[in-house]
Amino acid sequence: MKGKYKMGFGHRIEELDYLRGVALHGIVLVNILPLLELGMPKAGSLDAAYWRLLYLFVEGRFYTIFTFLFGVGFYIFITRGNEKGKNGVVLFLRRIVALFLFGLVHVKFHPGEALTVYAICGLLLLPFYKVNKVMNLFLGLSMLIIFSMFSFKLFLVIPIMLLGISAGQFRLFEKLSEKKKGIAIFTGIMFVLSIAGLLYQYQYAPFIIEERLEMEIRSSQEFVRIGIIIGPIVSAFYVGLLVLLLQYRFIQKLLSPLKSYGRMALTNYMMQTVIILVAGNGFHLIGNISLIHSFFICLMIYVIQLSFSVIWLRYFYYGPLEWTWRAITYLQIPPLLNQMGDRLSGD
Repeated sequence: MKGKYKMGFGHRIEELDYLRGVALHGIVLVNILPLLELGMPKAGSLDAAYWRLLYLFVEGRFYTIFTFLFGVGFYIFITRGNEKGKNGVVLFLRRIVALFLFGLVHVKFHPGEALTVYAICGLLLLPFYKVNKVMNLFLGLSMLIIFSMFSFKLFLVIPIMLLGISAGQFRLFEKLSEKKKGIAIFTGIMFVLSIAGLLYQYQYAPFIIEERLEMEIRSSQEFVRIGIIIGPIVSAFYVGLLVLLLQYRFIQKLLSPLKSYGRMALTNYMMQTVIILVAGNGFHLIGNISLIHSFFICLMIYVIQLSFSVIWLRYFYYGPLEWTWRAITYLQIPPLLNQMGDRLSGD
């Protein structure tokens, strides 16, 4: 078991990078569908089974993790800035302005993108940085339950991000090797609840697929509604399981490319869209492939981006867009060339 994870916010919390990497893997599986304008699968086909699996295990699950991590990073970034003697709030404001600008570019090619939403929600939640951690936890859970019950999917960003802020305040991701028993209990509870929720949701899974995704969703409102309700529970199980596994050195080494992938989350998130659209237009894939084909395209994207991330970070401190983001945030040119090997600290 590894004891090297750093205490406090002075060093990079590596588990968060692994989690970001996993979240991005799930997000692209869903985002590729509208980007390539894929139609609905035929009833009884392999595509139909794959569509149901996506809505049971992927849709809304990994986006939730990514949103939660933004909240955690929100708190860590401001706290770390203040600890360095800088105005963390001012730095954060520059940071989300830059994020919003990235999002404005991205949304022209991917209308369902998350960066502009994160920037706006980050601004709205800024006052909660100084709110008591217990209050943030209570407000986050309360809003999450209410919005989930009423299937307000877009509104879930606020409470999930607020729970991330609360997690940062409670310093949940520090000294994780000392919290292994608690993580195991939490993961076990989330596993039981996830299985129960997924079995219940599966009862409403559509087996007669119409021609258009929108029509099928409207005719299967209960299936989608239940998926929204149990989504955060399934996401919590995924997070708990990965964090628990990462307490073992073998797993860390096995999944180490995910850490590099997560460290370059902004670059990889936007490049997913670029790769999909370039391939879609260049090879005439838009509207002409099946859902299963989209899965194999995602596998190729994984190979390309994981390899690129590992190689890039051998020579550079930051990903290309992360470097640009940092330059705008601090109003100075940060070092890029890495002459010391893998860097352990930073934000």
